[in-house]
Amino acid sequence: MRTRLIKTDGLIQQVLEAGHDKADAPLVLLIHGFPELGVSWLAQVQALSQAGYHVAAPDMRGYGGTEKPQQASDYSILNLVGDMVDLVRALGKQNCVVVGHDWGAPVAWHCALLRPDLFTAVAGLSVPFQPRRSNGPPTPAMAAISKRAGLGDLYISRFQARDAHLALQADPATTLRKLFWAYDGATPADKRSTGFMPEGVDLLETVDDAATLPPWMSEDHFEDYVSAFAAGGFDGPLNWYRALDLNWSLTAFVQGQKILPPALFVVGADDPVRHYAGTAEAGLKDWAPNLTRTVVVPGAGHWIQQERADEVNALLLEFLAGL
Repeated sequence: MRTRLIKTDGLIQQVLEAGHDKADAPLVLLIHGFPELGVSWLAQVQALSQAGYHVAAPDMRGYGGTEKPQQASDYSILNLVGDMVDLVRALGKQNCVVVGHDWGAPVAWHCALLRPDLFTAVAGLSVPFQPRRSNGPPTPAMAAISKRAGLGDLYISRFQARDAHLALQADPATTLRKLFWAYDGATPADKRSTGFMPEGVDLLETVDDAATLPPWMSEDHFEDYVSAFAAGGFDGPLNWYRALDLNWSLTAFVQGQKILPPALFVVGADDPVRHYAGTAEAGLKDWAPNLTRTVVVPGAGHWIQQERADEVNALLLEFLAGL
């Protein structure tokens, strides 16, 4: 296992990889979400490389050791897919299987949607494919739904503010501890975040101050996150959310298009994301007709590849073996 910097088109990416010493090893690309890093996939990098695969887990654009462009428009889904396209080339491969978690799942789904020649199979963890809405950009729709339901603002709407990152990076350790705890399956159900915030209350204020590290998170592993976000901040990661409406405007050309490569979806039964992605989860087979399985892991929350590493590893290895 090694970490190195790789220059791709217009971006230097930090990549955790293993199995790179086998020239003929099939490539598996692991894409993290928010607020994560390439090291979120440590267990998968180890297990898949030991099974004979070349595995690469980059710090994504705006995160960790990878470069962090300044403009929100630099974080469109086309930029993010393009980063992965060129990373595959830089790793010397002609194709790969792509796996994404949280925000990394939409990137992985779009990799398979836009370049099925290159990304020949796809696995999404926690977040299902959410097709482009034909009646307008997503952020105003989210705000309207939140208002009608009387639930306050969905955090995604709040993240649109140009200064939203400042509250998160004022104390990175507290921010990360609260976010990991609030979306974890081991956290009591009445303490988990719903993602909604009453007027005048910010995201961190909705999480109990007594939040502790999840049982799967060691102090040393947590320090990897704290150090990375203390150095790099949260502005780049929040730019992924600020580009949501731009993504809608850029993807009219794939309106109605389906994901054709073989697919796998894995979600924790107690993942709070299911509160607002449940409809997309239920309709996933309509948009990914070659979906081989949807697996709902009992008792698991959002950080599923870390919460249930052995189960996720087994599911991924089974999926890969069947391709």
